[in-house]
Amino acid sequence: MSDRSLNYFNYFTEIEEHFQQARGTSLFLLSPLDWALIESWKNSGVPLEAVLRGIDAAFEKWRAKRTRTQMVNSLAFCAQAILVESQRLADAGTAPSEAPPAAAPFPEADIKKYLDGNAVAIRAAQIEEFNVISEALEQLSASVPVELEDLERRLSALEQKLIALARIRQTDEQAVAARRDLDSYLKPYRGKMTAPQLAMLEAQFMDRAVLEANRLPRLSLFHLR
Repeated sequence: MSDRSLNYFNYFTEIEEHFQQARGTSLFLLSPLDWALIESWKNSGVPLEAVLRGIDAAFEKWRAKRTRTQMVNSLAFCAQAILVESQRLADAGTAPSEAPPAAAPFPEADIKKYLDGNAVAIRAAQIEEFNVISEALEQLSASVPVELEDLERRLSALEQKLIALARIRQTDEQAVAARRDLDSYLKPYRGKMTAPQLAMLEAQFMDRAVLEANRLPRLSLFHLR
């Protein structure tokens, strides 16, 4: 497997660990907004190196302040600095640094367990429309594709189908509650993000909310932890 594939699947974990180290609290848990934000960067093609540099730059600026009214409690605090670092890399035509060779991120046994577990979780919802997703996951588990990126594409397609099915069942009250939570999370950071960033982040957050409301799992390999 190529180093590029390894980096592709290490994206979430690398960012989480780097933020925890920069914050100085290894047990700090990322919020739903943070995970949605990481997903939006991944989907936008923001290089991992730009995200890590942006986190460092944001914390350096924060530590340089004479008065610190509050701790940094969200990756959203680093969003503007990450945007700047991403643009710098693009302007310089600099390719992200090569990571050293590493072991395969997901042994086949772990992948099969993950797929089977998600299939069981979806069936537990006892919604007939969702069973087609469970069946597809069981088929993938029976013959895990050699190329993990191919598997990831299939899982992403299944996840979007699951979200669409779940959204049909979403009540107005659930949708309003999810929007209220989103607004609460985003309020301190709206002035630090661009309109495209906010739009993508909102979409990711609402996707997560509709799955959680139905107690459905995320299917992407990024959530195999």
